[in-house]
Amino acid sequence: MSLKRRLMVVTVAAMLALGGAACGDDDDNDDGNGAQGGGAAAQSSDQGGSNDGPVTIVASVPPTDHGWLGAISKNAQEAADQYDDVEFRLLEAADSDSQAQQIEQVISEKPDALVVLPQDGEALTPVGQKAEAAGIPVINVDRTLWSPDAATATILGDNYQIGVSAADYIAEELNCEGNVVEIQGLAGISVTEERSEGFADQLKKACPDGGIEVVARQPGDFNPDTGLKVTENILQAQDQIDAVYTHDDDMAQGVVQAIRNAGRDDDMFLTGVGGSQDAMAQNEEGGLYRATFLYNPSMAASAVNMARLIALGEGFEELVPPEVPRQVIVPAATVTKENVADYEQYAFN
Repeated sequence: MSLKRRLMVVTVAAMLALGGAACGDDDDNDDGNGAQGGGAAAQSSDQGGSNDGPVTIVASVPPTDHGWLGAISKNAQEAADQYDDVEFRLLEAADSDSQAQQIEQVISEKPDALVVLPQDGEALTPVGQKAEAAGIPVINVDRTLWSPDAATATILGDNYQIGVSAADYIAEELNCEGNVVEIQGLAGISVTEERSEGFADQLKKACPDGGIEVVARQPGDFNPDTGLKVTENILQAQDQIDAVYTHDDDMAQGVVQAIRNAGRDDDMFLTGVGGSQDAMAQNEEGGLYRATFLYNPSMAASAVNMARLIALGEGFEELVPPEVPRQVIVPAATVTKENVADYEQYAFN
């Protein structure tokens, strides 16, 4: 990632960390930096804009036993704790059905704002729409809700670009010649689909004459144990593998274990996604684990800040007029042995 692009990430994060003072208009503007202005802070008076008493924000997220999701929850709580005027509650849900039921209950409590990182964006879209219809602004994080009326504002990592970056890296390392395995995340969710789509599209562009064949592609569910089992099966079926593109650094630890157990760590290299401390340490060592691609889990802190501003009817003073963008996309970074020192501060356990 270029210095200019890294600075853009910092600029967006700094903007989201600020508590602007003024209400915005309802214009649709594009600020040109991945933030799509839609006047989210300028909703009608029945959605946001309450200044009496503390702002109540409820966040609903998947289980935080996963490292990146653990960092998401931690960052959301820390962001809420910095405000004296915010009452914050973090809820975890084991699956889409229980998350939908959880949010249904929250809607009946009428909080000022709802932050949602959905198990499955499609499955949670109806309950997001119900919250919005009830006058509760929804801030959608990471996994996209499928309808514009299901969220007031959305903050996403650039998952398509993660796939593009992985394809560029692998194509260059293999000189557009070899067999590749893709270990995906959860099947059917936007994050997985975008990481796969970006990877497939860019391989065709980077290697227009072919030469790289994806010989296996299976979901590993963002889970190290599942990643281990899936990779064991693929290794038994495939005699030649030159590179493995995994969708998650935690899951990749299971993939690494399977490769090393098979004694094939000199035959191939691996890339991950997320920016875990283990992945960055292995990137620095070189060898099997060559690169990881990431966007910062501090987007959860940004979502809480956005929720507070929307609930108060305020916006980012840096925007003209001050408003909360309807969509913010956090750029993706490529981390390798050469630049890992620049990104270690963002690593999660």
